Amino acid sequence: MDHDHNNAYLLLFRGTDWHRGLSIDEIRDVMSRWEAWYGGVVEAGKMIAASPLENEGKLVSGRDKVVADGPFAESKETVGGFFMVNAASMEEALELAKDCPALPYGLTVEVRPAADVCPSSRVAGGQHPTA
Repeated sequence: MDHDHNNAYLLLFRGTDWHRGLSIDEIRDVMSRWEAWYGGVVEAGKMIAASPLENEGKLVSGRDKVVADGPFAESKETVGGFFMVNAASMEEALELAKDCPALPYGLTVEVRPAADVCPSSRVAGGQHPTA
């Protein structure tokens, strides 16, 4: 799908432990509502890309490119998945995020606009496009 980066927003779903304390039936209910929410965003033509993420991964950091286990599988800060959506404004993207069925259970949604140019490149005076 072609899209304008100026209209693209990333919804990062943080908190892989939102389901703790819920019964299997409650989790199924939330996931059913999640699938309906996802389907509605797709049907509205707003979805660019989406994926849940596995709980395990690796972190690469520093000049020495140190590889460490992470992120921690169950925490409120771990990213559990994402939607990349096409929205006319930050306000519209926030309205989509507010419909997330897992919000009442501790999951959070970080909403970030996609950039046509890397912000660090702007600081450096270049206009190199993002990857």
